[in-house]
Amino acid sequence: MLSRTAALLLPVFGHLCITADPASASAATDTATATVTIPDSTDSTDTAPTVAPGSIVAANHTSLADPVVVLAALHRLGARPVVLATAGLWRIPLLGTLLRHEGHIAVHRGTARAAESLDAAAEALAAGRVVLIYGEGGLPRRRDSGELPPGPFRSGLARLAHATGAPVVPLGQAGSRRLTSGGTAKQLAGLATAPVRRPGLYVHLGAPLHLPADTAEATARAHHAVTAAWTAASRHAASHGAASPRAAAGHGPEATRP
Repeated sequence: MLSRTAALLLPVFGHLCITADPASASAATDTATATVTIPDSTDSTDTAPTVAPGSIVAANHTSLADPVVVLAALHRLGARPVVLATAGLWRIPLLGTLLRHEGHIAVHRGTARAAESLDAAAEALAAGRVVLIYGEGGLPRRRDSGELPPGPFRSGLARLAHATGAPVVPLGQAGSRRLTSGGTAKQLAGLATAPVRRPGLYVHLGAPLHLPADTAEATARAHHAVTAAWTAASRHAASHGAASPRAAAGHGPEATRP
């Protein structure tokens, strides 16, 4: 239900564009950029599923709006993922009920229960579910709407991939900070004006990869792959005129975290 709701609501706030590495999907290939554009409808028989059952989708995390953007994108691709998210969301009325009902996984960071989330994710993968995980484990401190490369990854993604042998699909997204970023007042204002502004929201899927057994090496490789996917999404956004003023001034895909 949450994936379908995200897919229905997101077009009200912005325009979603999905691209992928050629190995990730079959659709119209742009040979100039070596990417595949996923059509707005999954009804086309020319479009193959891009996320296989039992896969881990690793995404970058930049905004509170990220889950809506990513769930809407995956819904278009036929995937209904189980999401690993901070346990505090389960305390929100109605949302918490939906999260429990759909089997999403609460992450109790900094507690003795933190490892339980990986066990639950492994069970979901074994059952053929797609699992969505944010490798950074939190949001950047940046308050403006500009983009930054993914921050350092925690080790949970690598440990989950090693324990299950599941392939990892790197996902980069850019544009959601134009929906929500900054303080509470600015975020509410961003959502209120989004239906008029219609910002571009860009998601790029990299080719699935199998991570090595070494946790440090696997974490580094996953971070590199998600960063590459984010760079592709950011460049696609810039080519459509969606780059922020800071990006245009040299704070875009090659920017470094302060």
